[in-house]
Amino acid sequence: MKKLFSNQWANIIFIVIILVMLIPQTRKPIAIVFNKLIAFSPSVTAEEEREMLESYDWTLETKDGKKVNFSEAKGEVIIVNYWATWCPPCIAEMPSFQELYSDYGDRVKFYFISGEDHETTNNFLKRKGYRFNSYRMLSADPKPLNGYTLPTTFVIDKKGAIVINKVGAADWNSQNFRNTLEQLLAKE
Repeated sequence: MKKLFSNQWANIIFIVIILVMLIPQTRKPIAIVFNKLIAFSPSVTAEEEREMLESYDWTLETKDGKKVNFSEAKGEVIIVNYWATWCPPCIAEMPSFQELYSDYGDRVKFYFISGEDHETTNNFLKRKGYRFNSYRMLSADPKPLNGYTLPTTFVIDKKGAIVINKVGAADWNSQNFRNTLEQLLAKE
């Protein structure tokens, strides 16, 4: 009898989880929490497998409508993150980016790229208390960068080599990633 009762509870819990995932209002918060739980420090690409940026010619637009050319970051350590306000894995990794930005915003160039209008992204960033900027693309991104899958993040060294190409959520504030950034910043 006890085994039968525990099996029924397991079935009830399973059905409740399925129902909660079907309801749009609860699906997104659950997906965000799940993505935070599975986000690990991103892996560094082996030096012999790293791709190089073909160009730094890329025009972006700030929230104020000002045009910025990506070439201004040439010779710097750069983080490019493609994201959207409706993307649960993107939302899940944003707190770790904010912590990283707070500590490295003056030494690393951060580019958060969204295809959404500035009003949408700015309202989202303001509501969440994030202090970094979001950009919109005005020209095609330089190859091999692409943001077809969200989120996608590229970490680029001072010479234009893509050190990390991460698709999906990650813990960007991990000690492991901070060590990688410190190594990249120390290189000439």
